[in-house]
Amino acid sequence: MFLIPSHLLFFSTLVFGTMMAVSSSSWFTAWMGLELNLLSFIPLISSETNQFSSEASLKYFLTQALASAMILLASSAMMAGVMFSYFLLSIALLIKMGAAPFHMWFPMVAEGVGWMQFIILSTIQKVAPMALLSHTTDSSYWMILLVASTSAAVGAVGGINQLMLRKLMAYSSIGHTAWMLSAMLISESLWAVYFGIYCITSSTISLFFFYKQAYHLNHLISSNFQNTPQSCIMFMSLLSLGGLPPFTGFIPKWITIQELSSSSYLFLTFFLITGTLINLYYYLRLALGSFMMSSTMLGWQFLQENKVSWTVVLLIFLNLAGLLVSPVIFLTG
Repeated sequence: MFLIPSHLLFFSTLVFGTMMAVSSSSWFTAWMGLELNLLSFIPLISSETNQFSSEASLKYFLTQALASAMILLASSAMMAGVMFSYFLLSIALLIKMGAAPFHMWFPMVAEGVGWMQFIILSTIQKVAPMALLSHTTDSSYWMILLVASTSAAVGAVGGINQLMLRKLMAYSSIGHTAWMLSAMLISESLWAVYFGIYCITSSTISLFFFYKQAYHLNHLISSNFQNTPQSCIMFMSLLSLGGLPPFTGFIPKWITIQELSSSSYLFLTFFLITGTLINLYYYLRLALGSFMMSSTMLGWQFLQENKVSWTVVLLIFLNLAGLLVSPVIFLTG
């Protein structure tokens, strides 16, 4: 995707817009950064080879434009001293990041984009809204608490009956958003650590599906996945994404659970752990499908060769580093 000069230009402006929004000193410049980010992501979604890209672009634009208008209204209300301004601002930022119950657009847009665009949608596009939302935690405490509990439930239940891999990963992203919002209630550094590890684990699975050109659950039981080492790699990466110990994805969840418990967020912790257990159920369904089903049942043909790049190998190494780090933390703790 980034070999095309226009895509490289739009990706650069997308990153610049994110940095502008995060480092801004006023809500107006933050709004400008979010708008630059939005207008840069629309061309990256559009693709002549994907018949659903136009629909996904329109849905994304309308949703983000609504949220941007709410940010402008909220910032104007702040200057006038209106009490509900922070409430409206928090709703707008939650819409932009796709947190439940404002999540309806997120799985639909994810279904209409490619895997590389999905990685941007589920990682980079969440940075600016979450960073800005962290400045409003004092005034929108109860809203973040409620949205985190709702996102954990929606992310868990929504992915159970999904057969399309991009929608399943979208609901997984909503579930992880609940953990990031919960970590935000504790400290910004904890949120940053969780978000960084989530980017690694989610990108590993998405890149793996990209190189295999897998978009449906049935693709995982095709002959292209009947490679035992690669199936093991996908299996362990999915377990890491689900937060099963002692993989890398478990470390930020472990720290978050400890901090939430010590801060008396027991009800929220219960929702998060329950949602994670349900997430692990459909992660295991993905992994076991590639192990146990015969390759002669379905004859899907893939567009690329049976290869995995060194980028995926590096991400997988980081994904499984928790196997070495977790015992050290346990022994020194």
